[in-house]
Amino acid sequence: MHDELTEVDIKKMKEEIEYRTTQLTPKLKAELQAARELGDLSENDEYRSAKRELNRNYSRIRYLKAMIDTAVVIKVDSAEDKIGLFDKITLYYEEDDEEQTVMIVTTLRNDVLNNYISKESPFGKALLGHKIGDRVEIKVSDSYGYFVVVKAIEKGGDDESLEINQY
Repeated sequence: MHDELTEVDIKKMKEEIEYRTTQLTPKLKAELQAARELGDLSENDEYRSAKRELNRNYSRIRYLKAMIDTAVVIKVDSAEDKIGLFDKITLYYEEDDEEQTVMIVTTLRNDVLNNYISKESPFGKALLGHKIGDRVEIKVSDSYGYFVVVKAIEKGGDDESLEINQY
């Protein structure tokens, strides 16, 4: 499976790899060495904790490298009147009689709590390509869905302001 990512996503991942490799790894290795010197490793919680953090760091580096190696680089461009990547969309939720503004982003920058919705999610997929005034069904499951109405589209771009996920 390939992740569709932008050039900015790739750049941010390379920057994180560089930081983790040149700055964080030496720091974590020093902490591990200091913890090792505290004595008996079988009862040394500091050592286990430091080793766990170093392994997490290595795991994140491997994950980012794999993402870069398998990524399909996409361009950020869409029709002026249709929802596209990095656009802010104001939606009206019919069931709740409420409005909400969301942004469609790449999977790497998904942050549902801050209304950044992945283009790969059912919600994001349903919205992409629609226009102002369209009534869009969001399928949650085979037996349940709800409707939203596109109220406004503010065209956006990949301006590097959105951080990549750290998990």
